[in-house]
Amino acid sequence: MTVQDWFEKRKQAQIQRRELEGRVELDMDPNLWVKCVHCDAQLLKEDLEKNDMVCPVCDYHFRICAKKRIKQLFDEGSFEELFTDVKPTDPLEFSDTETYKSRLEKAQKKTSLDDAVITGIATIEGNKVATAVMDFDFMGGSMGSVVGEKVTRIIEKAIEERLPVLAITSSGGARMQESALSLMQMAKTSCAVSRLDDEGLLYINLLTEPTFGGITASFGMLGDVIVAEQGARIGFAGRRVIEQTIRQKLPSDFQTAEYLLKYGQVDVVSARKDLKSTLAKILEMHSKKGV
Repeated sequence: MTVQDWFEKRKQAQIQRRELEGRVELDMDPNLWVKCVHCDAQLLKEDLEKNDMVCPVCDYHFRICAKKRIKQLFDEGSFEELFTDVKPTDPLEFSDTETYKSRLEKAQKKTSLDDAVITGIATIEGNKVATAVMDFDFMGGSMGSVVGEKVTRIIEKAIEERLPVLAITSSGGARMQESALSLMQMAKTSCAVSRLDDEGLLYINLLTEPTFGGITASFGMLGDVIVAEQGARIGFAGRRVIEQTIRQKLPSDFQTAEYLLKYGQVDVVSARKDLKSTLAKILEMHSKKGV
């Protein structure tokens, strides 16, 4: 089997799995109804959106995009986006089943974003914060050169303006289409966080569904306070890879936010409806006013 055949076989398997997982009954209009992937409940899309994309039946937290996250967490009209001039290129002219350039164009069209992170300055209940918000819909939230550069720049901006930093992660890890250039971003962002720590400024991680790979191995787990959204899956390698490696069955709740809280890997697990107030309290506790 050639490399091309392997990629094509893998691609078809992924398509079939997604169709099976996301199948909706034929009499249900997908523009009006959403099927909960956890409890199979048929939910009115309008009601789900009013409930912050949380299933009212089983409390499952649906994955949401960066723009919705910004709208939910930050004070209305307070978000000022920065570093919009940093855009991705194709330095390696990479191609697998399709070119990297083509994948970027599709992701940009799908999300209306230049890359997998939005950076800026905003307020949470009046508390000013520099932030980086990742979007899983853009190539699985993978970290390439642009993500690493924008995260580093927003941390440097925070140091300049003496602001706390909130990194909101949702990612599958490093971006394979940029090879070693992507892996270098792990060291780059970690060094930026170290400089922030040297300046005595607060760094908060908010881990959302899912956060894996090179993100958890770098800036995603270096926070002074690590908050995880209820039910989020968090880890380095995926569950299946670990089970195949150790040849053991893992607990059913393995790599969930609640499991990590139990074993001291995160500090707080919060439901989506409480996230804004939780983050505001943390910011206030560490502000001059709080001290």
